[in-house]
Formats: sequence, structure tokens, C-alpha cells
Amino acid sequence: MRVNFRAMIFDAIITAFLFSVLLVVVYQPSDDDMLNLNRNAGLFLVGLVLGAILHFSLSLFKIQSGGIKLFGGSGIESPTTRSWYKTFWGWQIFFALLVSFAVAVVKTKFSFVELFDQGGFRGAVRLFTALTDPNWEVLPYAVNNIIETIFMAFLATTLAIPFAFVLSFLCAKNIMTGPFTRAVYWALRTILNTTRSIEALIWAIIFSIWVGIGPFAGMLALMLHSIASLAKQYSEMVETVSDGPIEGISSTGASRLQTIWFAIVPQVVLPYISFTVYRWDINVRMATIIGLVGGGGIGTMLIQYQGQGMWNEVGCIVVVIAAVVWLMDAASAYIREALK
Repeated sequence: MRVNFRAMIFDAIITAFLFSVLLVVVYQPSDDDMLNLNRNAGLFLVGLVLGAILHFSLSLFKIQSGGIKLFGGSGIESPTTRSWYKTFWGWQIFFALLVSFAVAVVKTKFSFVELFDQGGFRGAVRLFTALTDPNWEVLPYAVNNIIETIFMAFLATTLAIPFAFVLSFLCAKNIMTGPFTRAVYWALRTILNTTRSIEALIWAIIFSIWVGIGPFAGMLALMLHSIASLAKQYSEMVETVSDGPIEGISSTGASRLQTIWFAIVPQVVLPYISFTVYRWDINVRMATIIGLVGGGGIGTMLIQYQGQGMWNEVGCIVVVIAAVVWLMDAASAYIREALK
């Protein structure tokens, strides 16, 4: 029996998740019980083992699980005319999604009562009224700070491009094929995934301590996050290129570097530009958030007025941010369309 480990892992995780939720519903653990990570990790591991056993049992009986349906394996073929609700994999995925939705409602404490509470609603109306009555006296300051924000994002994106360009080829699975290069591939992927998982806000805190509070710290935070994000997007484009030009260039005796430059780069240069423009658009928006920790730009100004409850001034800043984001979004859309 051919085993697809991705299918097995998928089924094991689904089973472990449902097993964990069942234990919580049955035993209703306290907050202290939920903080016992060693015991909880052990119980989740038990769920993973049960999921792996379930996967192999279904394979023996030629029943297609969700993992096999998505990733293949075990040589099991399901009738294409059978509706999902007549299959095991259909109910497995549906039930997992249903339980996930229920858990999300519980963990977020979703409540229609609080959502339509009259007292809270009146407070929101007062706040919204102030925001829709901007104090235009702060407009010159807002414009000056939004210009700083735009160029902070522009410099971060520009400096990130050469690093992301080089890393994209080192993070492409179809290029890093040898034993040593595959080790480099996994190492770089791990580093970039870790870097990207840390929000730019956290990097801004680190750089604010390193170089001081201001736009320089914000720019460095955006640059580092952009390198990791662009490298991932670029590498995925490299992995989807056509093999024809690569085989043609390689057959002429070209080196690996020449093959990349003449066969792969021409196929990805336009998508690269499109992704880069879109990343600049994203960085402008993110720059308003890193102002929370003194990352410079209009974000810092926004947090200062918000902290003092000066909502009319905040309204003016919101209008400026919304206008710039709209213009950037429209411009980047036209540029991406022109590059197609």
C-alpha cells in the first residue's frame, strides 16, 4: 500500500483537533487545566496517533479520507459522480469545518446581545459622529506626515527588492534540487517563514530600541518584513515557470546561472514587478500601524490624537489615510494591468 505522508498528516491533524474538542466538551477543564501545556500536548499527540491509525484503517477498507482526497495516495479512486455527502471525506471535512466554526464563536465570545446593546451603540454613534466631523486645522500636519509615510514605504520596498530577488531563486524548489542545495532551501525557507510570521509592529519595536524612535526604525521594520514576503511570492512564481525554455537553454550546455538568467528571469520579471508594486501599496498601509510604537509617519500622529481622545482630529487623519490608500490602490491596479 502506497502511503502519502501529507494525506496521513492531514487526517491525523483533523482527528487530533476533533479529539481535543471532544475532551474539552466532556471534561470542561478549568483555566489552570488549559495552561498545563505538557499534558495538553500529550493528549494532542494521542489524537495524532489515533488519526494516523484511522487513516491506515480507511486505506485498508478502500475508503477515501479527506487527506487522500486532497493529496492522493493509497491507490484509492472515488467515483466522480458521487456527491460529497455520500462520502466519508465529505462528512469528515464538513464536520471539521462545523466544529471549527463553533469553537471560533466560543473563543471570540460572539454575542448578538452585546452587538446590539443600546448603551454601547450610542457610544459608537458619538464616536462616529466626531470622526465624520474632521478638524481640518490639522490637515497640513497630516499631509506632511502622510508624505513621510509614503516615502518610508517606498524606501523599504526598494531596498527589499534586491535581497528578495536573490533569495527567491534560492527558495525555489525546482532550482534547489541537489542534497546540499535542498538543505539550503529548507534553511532559508525556515528563516523567511519565521521572519514573516513576526509582524512588522514587533520589528518596529526592536528597531526603535536599536536606532531610536522615528521613521528610520519604521522603514527598517517594513524592509525586513518585505524581504521575507517578496522572497516567498517571487519564489512561488519561479516554481511555476514553464520547463520548456529551461530545457532548451540547458541543452546548449549553459551553466546553472545562465539557465536561470536566460530561461527563468524573462518569465518572471513582469510578475515580479506586479508583486513589487502591490507590496509598496501594502507597506503604505502597514506604515500607519507601526506608528503605534513610534515608527514614524502618520501612524505616530494618529496614535497621539487617539490617545488623547481627540476624535475630530483623528477624523481628519483618517480622511487623509483613506484618500492616499485609495489613490495607491487605484494606481497599483492600473500599473499591474498595464504590465500584463
